[in-house]
Amino acid sequence: MALKGRKVVVIGDGAVGSAYAFAMVQQQLAEELVIVDVFKDKTEGDALDLEDATAFTAPKNIYSGDYADAKDAELVVITAGAPQKPGETRLQLVDKNLKIMKSIIEPLMASGFNGIIVVAANPVDIMTYAAQKFSGLPKTRVFGSGTSLDTSRLRVALGKQFNVDPRSVNAYILGEHGDSEFANYDEAEIGGRPLKAFAKDANLSDDDLEQILYQTAHKAYEIINRKGATYYGIATSLARISRAILRDERVVLPIGAYLEGEYGLDDIYIGTPAIIDAQGVAKVIEIPLSPAENERMQASAKTLKAITQDAFAKM
Repeated sequence: MALKGRKVVVIGDGAVGSAYAFAMVQQQLAEELVIVDVFKDKTEGDALDLEDATAFTAPKNIYSGDYADAKDAELVVITAGAPQKPGETRLQLVDKNLKIMKSIIEPLMASGFNGIIVVAANPVDIMTYAAQKFSGLPKTRVFGSGTSLDTSRLRVALGKQFNVDPRSVNAYILGEHGDSEFANYDEAEIGGRPLKAFAKDANLSDDDLEQILYQTAHKAYEIINRKGATYYGIATSLARISRAILRDERVVLPIGAYLEGEYGLDDIYIGTPAIIDAQGVAKVIEIPLSPAENERMQASAKTLKAITQDAFAKM
């Protein structure tokens, strides 16, 4: 696949999709941005609104399109799906969003699309698995936003706790993008110094760190209860992933990657760091986990696999 960095299609123009399109304009990524949604008036309105920003950012061809426009796109980002409601877990969205994903992938692939798919619809690990199965594209060219947003939330929380720039915090959320996710505290560091050494200096116990993890994992519920949806954080995460692809960065990012033996797991998409370049997932980075953390990774994977198998059996 030639490295062009020119055309991106976003499928789903709800809160996340429109915020992602805005982030792409602000960060001057892609020369052509196509917005696809069943609500055509919304996509047309957003395209008109977004193009007004290009005099202050960079020239970009932004328009409302359809699946046929994906034929020559380098990247398709899927944000479409039923939104998570207050009190609803991501995993409860499976059945309805699986049907929506199938209705997206079929016309997308019929267009002749042969680029990279990044999935952000929830539950993202299962929806990414579905997108790959329905599309038949190589597993390295279909991946999810995974734990990118969760990792950002963790770094922000730890940055506040230890009074450092969150970009200086080297810690990851691994596993499901959801309630069974966990943090790699045992391997995390700030400036090359173990995070747990910083915690000891601050008189923080392992239970205190677990409370930070709990707040990280449940932050989405806090946001949804207050404003109905989360979108700025995930949109920026998606823009960061898009930049890595379009600019062939080979940067390590936490995503939802397909595993083939890493962490002792197979045939599953789950949150882990990976090297991202113009071809998609160049390599999964398997973090050496402590026995307790490995137990949590296995438990998270077991939850995802059981729900995935049950959902596909119903189709």
